[in-house]
Amino acid sequence: MITAIVFVKADVARIPEVAEEIAALDGVSEVYSVTGQIDLIAMVRVRDHDAVAATIADRLNKVPGVIETETHIAFRAYSQHDLESAFSLGLD
Repeated sequence: MITAIVFVKADVARIPEVAEEIAALDGVSEVYSVTGQIDLIAMVRVRDHDAVAATIADRLNKVPGVIETETHIAFRAYSQHDLESAFSLGLD
């Protein structure tokens, strides 16, 4: 499994729509709106490098409102914790 972290600069007027369109792409597991010099961070988790290219270069970069992307490929994961349970409010 390959994990790519994609920094996305987006048209400010369309950030929510851009985020939703990116989140709907196959291979994209999460999209976060963030502060700083970028607008969104997309987590891409796919099987191989061809799928990285297909997801990012062929689809994500073509979402209307995406201005620029910067992709980082993860080498190792040092934390295997379950994020959902870490942020759980304990309400069942």
